[in-house]
Amino acid sequence: METNNINLERAVSKGCPQGSCLRPGMSNIFYNSLLKLKFTSSTKIIAFDDDLLLLTRGEAVSEIDSNANLESTKMSNWARKNKFRFNEKKSKTMLMTRRKRKERGEVEVYLNNKLLQQI
Repeated sequence: METNNINLERAVSKGCPQGSCLRPGMSNIFYNSLLKLKFTSSTKIIAFDDDLLLLTRGEAVSEIDSNANLESTKMSNWARKNKFRFNEKKSKTMLMTRRKRKERGEVEVYLNNKLLQQI
């Protein structure tokens, strides 16, 4: 029985293979400039490997919308400059509040000019 050994090669032009020992360090280097962007005082950004969490607060939903969209635009601009793209289909929004007043319960946050799904 004869076996054919086929060698497949592919040039890697960017990124780092998932599971690689270099992955955490490369992610830190890559995200460092994003984490150093000037965000508003009501915003906090947390990165874990290839996931990103943007937290913003406000007195009203309209203020949260405004803050989140401002920060989202900063992140999109950073991504474009670094030849990167955030996936708006995988990105979600969540509104958390302790207030009982009557106010709309949906946030309208856009990423790459697309409305993000609220969970």
